Amino acid sequence: MVSPHPTLIQVTRRVVERSKPTRSAYLARIDAAQGHFPARGTLSCANLAHGFAGLEGNDKFAIKALRQPNIGIVSAYNEMLSAHAPYEAFPDIIKRAARERGGVAQFAGGVPAMCDGITQGNAGMELSLFSREVIAMSTAVALTHNMFDAALCLGVCDKIVPGLLIGALQFGHLPTIFVPAGPMTSGLSNDEKAKIRQQFAMGQVGRDALLEAEAAAYHGHGTCTFYGTANSNQMLMEVMGLHLPGSAFVHPHTPLRDALTAAAAQRVLELTAEGSHYTPIGHVVDEKAIVNGIVALLATGGSTNHTLHLVAIARAAGILIDWDDFDTLSQAVPLLAKIYPNGKADVNHYHAAGGMAFLVRNLLEGGLLHDDVTTVAGKGLHRYTEEPRLIDGALKWVPGPEASGDTNVLRRIGDPFQADGGLRLMQGRLGRGVIKISAVATEHRTVRAPAIVFDSQEAVQEAFDNGELKRDFVAVVRFQGARANGMPELHRLTPLLGVLQDQGFHVALVTDGRMSGASGKVPAVIHVSPEALLGGPLGKVRTGDTLVIDAERGVLDIELDEAEWAARENAVPQHQAHNEVGFGRELFGVFRAAAAPAEMGASVFGPLVPQGLPLAVGEPAEKHVHAAQR
Repeated sequence: MVSPHPTLIQVTRRVVERSKPTRSAYLARIDAAQGHFPARGTLSCANLAHGFAGLEGNDKFAIKALRQPNIGIVSAYNEMLSAHAPYEAFPDIIKRAARERGGVAQFAGGVPAMCDGITQGNAGMELSLFSREVIAMSTAVALTHNMFDAALCLGVCDKIVPGLLIGALQFGHLPTIFVPAGPMTSGLSNDEKAKIRQQFAMGQVGRDALLEAEAAAYHGHGTCTFYGTANSNQMLMEVMGLHLPGSAFVHPHTPLRDALTAAAAQRVLELTAEGSHYTPIGHVVDEKAIVNGIVALLATGGSTNHTLHLVAIARAAGILIDWDDFDTLSQAVPLLAKIYPNGKADVNHYHAAGGMAFLVRNLLEGGLLHDDVTTVAGKGLHRYTEEPRLIDGALKWVPGPEASGDTNVLRRIGDPFQADGGLRLMQGRLGRGVIKISAVATEHRTVRAPAIVFDSQEAVQEAFDNGELKRDFVAVVRFQGARANGMPELHRLTPLLGVLQDQGFHVALVTDGRMSGASGKVPAVIHVSPEALLGGPLGKVRTGDTLVIDAERGVLDIELDEAEWAARENAVPQHQAHNEVGFGRELFGVFRAAAAPAEMGASVFGPLVPQGLPLAVGEPAEKHVHAAQR
């Protein structure tokens, strides 16, 4: 057995120590919630009658009889998201499978699922991050009827999986399995799509050519095939032991996908309090599972959104992590995958090259994952070195590949693409932020240039269109944090800055907003905290100031006399009211007002523990203050 890597041990120990009060309170709460079986047996006759009134046939009689376990289905199905459209057929598959194993299943509730791909650059994007909180609350509403002995969560994309998981963790006594829908088949390559986007930005092709390219890339059911937040979610659910092994990247509408969906329903019945392997989700998601998630995110070059989402997920289970944990692990975890935007391959190529089974095997062999964890597949993460296969019509798990099918996409731990995980904590007088450099060429990782300050991405677009950006500069895009406008992703900036970099200019982005896993070759320091609206130091930067971004050393600084820096006043947003009304933004004012700093997950919830225990991670909060004072 391979000994755990010293850095893995170090980070896990400090997370456990930091989390003792909040984690203990969480476990006490969920353990106390586990009543007798079946759960609905505690309901009054009137309560129970309401709970099965909408059913018909044998399922109604089974729930009324109080003998069979009942699975609550929580789904993000809608037709707006290609990744979620396949879920339309899943409830029937789940119900049939449950009946075959002596159980029943009810559709407990739906959760909203918005698509950042549709709302990017539009007003609706300002609801995106906080849709995670709405999804968490919707999950709680679905499960709060106390009709269920287990749950299946159906979701894939950006805020949907974190929201479902945060909500499910409040019912941590329930066994819960996450059921993916899979990626769409490969279409127009991500590389070619990005090229056409840049050509459109320069006026070299028209909107008709751009639309044809986008439609050829996003062409059917399943997740978008680049390695953004959606596919990072699927990787995380697997390595954290919440998927059945090998199920993340199987295409929708295939016999194997349907077999895995049925198997999830039947497996979760085995995990109930009356089953043979009681496994509540609150015990699956522990400190080691969270650290495993960070490691796998780093090893695959996954989405920077998870420097927010993983923090919020952990806090929902009473576990406190911060960006120092990401940064420390990143120095020890090698980059083993090259998936767009930090490579040319898509997730289908990654899966074909060996995928999750190969990744988990290699990280375990390097001592960089905890094997001694509880998963929905049983004890030990080594279960996830296996792959599902249909053999003579039956679902079986077989050993995953020991060799990569394509070393341009996926490599062994002894031959990585780079020695570290490519995620850096950036800090200095401008605050604390993160940067993903796995897709940034070495020569672009250090930028020293004058700042040009903007208060919106629309202002950057206008300056680009007017030809004002043909020079070396650092774009400072402020008032984009959770308190200011909901922290939208700033994808409109990616092609613009990419064009300027290709023209030979040294450019970079510094923002208190988000860019997610689709950020690419331009150095982007994001999630800068504290945000400008809360008096963060980005509000002191003025156009013409010389900024220093050194991603190799983690430096985010300004070349300015200390006395002058200290004397400067923070800017005030000129058009904040514009971000408070229209497209439903009025309804989200309560979220904006309550949002925690980015390093605390930008969540409105905090650690979900009883009153009297700490509501924030003390150490990072102090770092925010110190960074602002420097």
